[in-house]
Amino acid sequence: MEKKIMVMNPNQAVEEMRGIRRETGIFSTAALRGIRGKAIVPDSEVPEKAARRSYTAEYKRRILREAEVCKEQGQLGALLRREGLYSSNLTVWRRQAERGTLDALSSKKRVPKARRPDPSVRLIAEQEKEIQKLQARLRKAELIIEAQKKIAEIFQFPLDQQEEENL
Repeated sequence: MEKKIMVMNPNQAVEEMRGIRRETGIFSTAALRGIRGKAIVPDSEVPEKAARRSYTAEYKRRILREAEVCKEQGQLGALLRREGLYSSNLTVWRRQAERGTLDALSSKKRVPKARRPDPSVRLIAEQEKEIQKLQARLRKAELIIEAQKKIAEIFQFPLDQQEEENL
């Protein structure tokens, strides 16, 4: 992540800060002065959602090798600060390396486990679809029968005679 740096006039910043205690810990004009007398104020905007960091197996191995080389006091702390890591990361990664599981060294993506669909749900869905088809056919048949009855009434033709003639 790259941090944005805002440059502001130190006199203006001091005027704005007079009588106010800032959370950033900047209390004097000397602390406000950066390179060439200009004030450097880091971008204070916080991202909306924090992103979980994930590390590749190769990155973990490289950091473990670098940590083993650190002999003098303070070198390991400097390494951790430079990489933005905690000592607990090293502890976990060392355990994973001792177990010898390559899979444990690679970062794992968190996703919900895939569930197998229940066969009865699929069967029920198929049957409901078939029921809808049959209901549609039944409505059509009822409409046809209604139409036949009306035609028979219009022509004053008894429905029973019409059936006998068709036979």
